Amino acid sequence: QITTVSGNEFLLQSDIDFLILDWFHAIKNAIDRLPKEQRITSRNLEFKLRRSSSIELLNNLHTESKEPKPEHRKSLIFRLNYSASDTNDRNRVKSRLKKFISRRPSLKTLQEKGLIKDQIFGSHLHLVCEHEKSTVPQFVKLCIKAVERRGLDVDGIYRVSGNLATIQKLRFVVNQEEKLNLDDSQWEDIHVVTGALKMFFRELPEPLFPYCFFEQFVEAIKIQDNATRIKAIRNLVKKLPRPNYDTMKILFEHLQKIAAKESVNLMSTQSLGIVFGPTLLRPEKETGNMAVHMLYQNQIVELMLSEYSKIFGSEED
Repeated sequence: QITTVSGNEFLLQSDIDFLILDWFHAIKNAIDRLPKEQRITSRNLEFKLRRSSSIELLNNLHTESKEPKPEHRKSLIFRLNYSASDTNDRNRVKSRLKKFISRRPSLKTLQEKGLIKDQIFGSHLHLVCEHEKSTVPQFVKLCIKAVERRGLDVDGIYRVSGNLATIQKLRFVVNQEEKLNLDDSQWEDIHVVTGALKMFFRELPEPLFPYCFFEQFVEAIKIQDNATRIKAIRNLVKKLPRPNYDTMKILFEHLQKIAAKESVNLMSTQSLGIVFGPTLLRPEKETGNMAVHMLYQNQIVELMLSEYSKIFGSEED
């Protein structure tokens, strides 16, 4: 706290020792540069450290002078409000923290004890599948079953957004609990289920169409001849990792059922392509061609829905 001759008060605070000392020396030097008639002599400058409940005088400049202070002038006092422990205390705290960190259980141990559960949202697809000993995440299967049971005829299914707060609640439940009942009344809005499914795919660190395949799919969709284009897409799909292929197959089979009810739910293959294109495939690094990429993303999904049997069927088909 600094109190000037005119009565103005300033409070400077920091927990950093060297910064506090820099402030002190800067203020002292500024005072020393003032004309003699305008400044308070440096022998009236006190430098104090307030530590917890006590005040310790660290430095009192020119204490040999016993010259009394004029009553009409106020002395400049520079106090440091310093709440951190001294060096020894801090060293002890650091030592204890190091011991705590070195002794803490590993993530694997916490997972084995059930204290930390593997996350579903935000995890790599292959890790989710490895954990569940499957090639298609259980959450994806549950959402698809729920939508096909009570959402095929719903107007704007997958296009209409559900309540975001409820979707986030469902996301939390999925990440924390092993069993999920989507028939529970709190998930009765089917748009919450579809919103959560889209969020799952959107939050994959690497999309369902892996980054290394993005440009290849874009080049394939540019092919003018339809038969050649379908064959190129089919060959790329067959090269996908097993979890990606199996999840993609079950998802597109589901979306094909949605499109088959277009007359009721108003969701055509083109509409589904617009909804799922940017969600399922995207470039690893976004460039200035975002609008062009989005067009190709939509077209790829639309083609794969329209030609599902040719792309995912057997060679004989």
